[in-house]
Amino acid sequence: MADGIPHRAWVLVADGEKALFLVNKGDGEHLHLVVRDKQEQDNPKAQDWAANRPGRFNDGPGVQRSAVDDTDWHELEKERFAKTIADDLYQAAHAGRFDALVIAASRPVLSALRKEMHVSVEEKLLFDVPKVLTNMPLDEIEQAILRATRDAA
Repeated sequence: MADGIPHRAWVLVADGEKALFLVNKGDGEHLHLVVRDKQEQDNPKAQDWAANRPGRFNDGPGVQRSAVDDTDWHELEKERFAKTIADDLYQAAHAGRFDALVIAASRPVLSALRKEMHVSVEEKLLFDVPKVLTNMPLDEIEQAILRATRDAA
């Protein structure tokens, strides 16, 4: 990526519970990220979702029974949150609010985003960074994105 991240490009920093929509107020050489929007969802840990013991079912004519795994509601919520983010990106891309996009997200969220991402958003994606940066200060996020920009070149 020889020209860096263009002025007004969006940078999405996300994990399963938080999404920061940042915009580059700098230019291709000098990244200056500013928070444009922030979304959070309350997603309790997986063990907090489990209210009962795992279910069981009869294996056949005998007395043997097998356990059924509980639904991983925590993971489902992460996927739902990624779908919401993908929808928001589509709406913004469709409205012409950004021309270039960089995504930094945990691998599971990045995977879920990619699965849900509309073509009009995908066309604007410069590169992605499979890393959790949501709890870092903006200057550290900028440094991590700049490193990733050099690596993507």
